[in-house]
Amino acid sequence: MTVADLSARLTAYEGRPAVLGGRGRDPVDAAMIRHWCEAMGIPGPGPSGPGVGPGSGIGPGPGPGPGPVPGPGPGEAPPAMLQVWIMSGLSGAVGRTAAYEEFVALLDRAGCTAVVATDCEQEYLRPLRTGDEITFDAVIESVSPRKTTALGTGHFITTRTEIRANGELAGIHRFRVLRYAPARTRSASPAERPRPVINRDNAGFWEGVARHRLLIQRCTACGRQRFPWLPGCGECGSPLWEAVEASGEGVVFSYVVMHHPPAPGFEPPYAVGLIELAEGVRMISNLVGVEPGRIRIGMPVALEFVRSGEQELPVFRAYEEGL
Repeated sequence: MTVADLSARLTAYEGRPAVLGGRGRDPVDAAMIRHWCEAMGIPGPGPSGPGVGPGSGIGPGPGPGPGPVPGPGPGEAPPAMLQVWIMSGLSGAVGRTAAYEEFVALLDRAGCTAVVATDCEQEYLRPLRTGDEITFDAVIESVSPRKTTALGTGHFITTRTEIRANGELAGIHRFRVLRYAPARTRSASPAERPRPVINRDNAGFWEGVARHRLLIQRCTACGRQRFPWLPGCGECGSPLWEAVEASGEGVVFSYVVMHHPPAPGFEPPYAVGLIELAEGVRMISNLVGVEPGRIRIGMPVALEFVRSGEQELPVFRAYEEGL
């Protein structure tokens, strides 16, 4: 099959249903809202009024200029949880159409067996409230022409999901993935790790790393410390900030042990940790010094720097209690 033939066959599925009559596994419930808010580090629904905190997904506060971001109201789920209520879990997807299965099989036969999520867009039409029963339908909205990326050659696929609460349209979720045929591994040095993406917003951080300094930001308007580096404060909206050096001490807030897929410069299994620094901010980095299977949440860590090619990189050495 030629590239043009494959593209034509794939685009013929645009507009066809991917899921019909999907149902959320559980009604919207307070326990899941609490867990999600704790994981995101944002306030949950207040007992008698809306909470206040960044990241709730409801836009800036009223009045001129930047203001606090309202949290969810009593009994409401943060809007950014929209996808949570339609995820299929470890048991696998339910409700996929025969057309969608044919579409996936066509990609598989073309060698596009690998998949990576690229981005999503969400539109919020009404709050989700505890007790709401969730239903949804999805369509294959668009299929790109064949694209060549660093991962491999394939197609970007966007699905559009309409999510209803008790039969009322509550939100629209667009999810885009790249289905691709993995590129052959380059014959690069196995010790060289992927280079970080450096831009004008985070260049100061990497300049500090090159000097073996771990720099975080502090808003000079409200004093809130933050990481990763951002052009403005998520607490008060001020664009004014200063760089301060973190101690490098912290604890493991969460972690994952990677076994697959292989990544240049890493020997599986290896651990990637979400580190809560003593300064109160969190960052993601490689965990070293302890076998991955022995890492535990709350384990103390200390900053180290490693060199990969011409790049200095921050990692954290974990310490078992009593050692």
